[in-house]
Amino acid sequence: MLLNRLWNASVHTRVFLRRWMPTNILLDVLRTRRGLKWGIPAMLLGVIYLLIAVTCTGLIEQGWSKWLYLLFFLALWNALKLILFGPWSLVLLAGARLHERRARSSVPR
Repeated sequence: MLLNRLWNASVHTRVFLRRWMPTNILLDVLRTRRGLKWGIPAMLLGVIYLLIAVTCTGLIEQGWSKWLYLLFFLALWNALKLILFGPWSLVLLAGARLHERRARSSVPR
């Protein structure tokens, strides 16, 4: 019974995060065929999130609230998602182009 509740809670959490968190929405758009070409420029947004994380750690060291660690982890997680998606989008784009080329060559003229 407890395992069932935990499973349902994790499913609802995933659906909520997928639908409402900005970087998840952005990554869903970037995973489409039209969005794959924007994977590398999206890495720049990841760098901005990384700068936010570094700024949070600097503020914490200066005596600001330890609650900034939550913002630090959120910014770091978003930065990793976007930075790692850049090279992966090139792999996906190459695969999509290869698939399209095969489809074009198999169609009789």
